[in-house]
Amino acid sequence: MELILKYFPDLTENQIEQFKQLELLYQDWNLKINVVSRKDIDELYLRHVLHALGIAKVIRFKSDSKILDVGTGGGFPGIPLAILFPECSFHLVDSIAKKLKVVDEVVTGLGLTNVKTTHSRVEAINDTYDFIVSRAVAAMPTFVHWVKGKIAKKQNHDMKNGILYLKGGDLKEELKDYKTTTIYDLSNYYSEAFFETKKVVHLPLKYKG
Repeated sequence: MELILKYFPDLTENQIEQFKQLELLYQDWNLKINVVSRKDIDELYLRHVLHALGIAKVIRFKSDSKILDVGTGGGFPGIPLAILFPECSFHLVDSIAKKLKVVDEVVTGLGLTNVKTTHSRVEAINDTYDFIVSRAVAAMPTFVHWVKGKIAKKQNHDMKNGILYLKGGDLKEELKDYKTTTIYDLSNYYSEAFFETKKVVHLPLKYKG
């Protein structure tokens, strides 16, 4: 928890309480339905929560923004971002129902009212969003294909609407066909060794009516 406050010192008391509760909720639910590995649950704040909040280091979502989290798994990056941006709405989607059971219980336990979940493949979602976030669920070309037509027309941020993708390693080959991407190294924001190769990739996507 100290890690979160180190990089996000301006949290409200309610947000601090919610971030504290996260660990207990995940430890409890992970015993019943395994969504986070044993090693990762011991380092939940570093490997999952702070990693998810890396997106908040490159953009501050404005009030009433709509964000889609694709392949949310145990609720990352969606849940930490939903705590940080209570005025935004988050739609967490996963094709594995048991993972969403944990997400729903965590959302209820935290009292989050700005999160909805859908058990579905993302292609079946018919809505548009300011940003689509995810944590390396597929190579970028596949991911872009999945989320086609799901970007909102109206731009509310200086950063163009599109994908914000948490990825690691060498992305040269994967992103070679996407000339408009911007890569943000999380090592510029976080000093922990875990983030040395971690990045946020922003890929603007045009609205397709």
